[in-house]
Amino acid sequence: MARKRIREEEEASIDITPMMDVVFIMLIFFIVTTSFVKEAGIDVNKPDSAQATKKPSATIFIAIRPNGEIWMDKRSVDVERVSANIERLRAESPTDTIIIQADKEAKHGLVMEVMDQIKAADDSLIISIAGETK
Repeated sequence: MARKRIREEEEASIDITPMMDVVFIMLIFFIVTTSFVKEAGIDVNKPDSAQATKKPSATIFIAIRPNGEIWMDKRSVDVERVSANIERLRAESPTDTIIIQADKEAKHGLVMEVMDQIKAADDSLIISIAGETK
């Protein structure tokens, strides 16, 4: 007796597993390399400057209002808490440049206190003060 071999017909299919692996690796790469900008959260009337130059991009912005309010990461902070907030924001998004957006009516002494707090957080940080160019 001869045995009849029954061959099951293989269904044609495409294995997409390697493609999905590549897509997930690319997704992880883009999530890890994305930098997020921490804006101050308010608009500031900056003074005009004829000598202003473009500075390197930063991810941390500090805004100072004429009434003495200091804004970081879309919330108001005390001048004593600026250093702690910078350390927290730098842990989330490492940067070496911080931009201060001081209103032209803001008190000079408060701007200097904020700069001192930034230097207390890390002496190697670069501080830029934003001004409007003409």
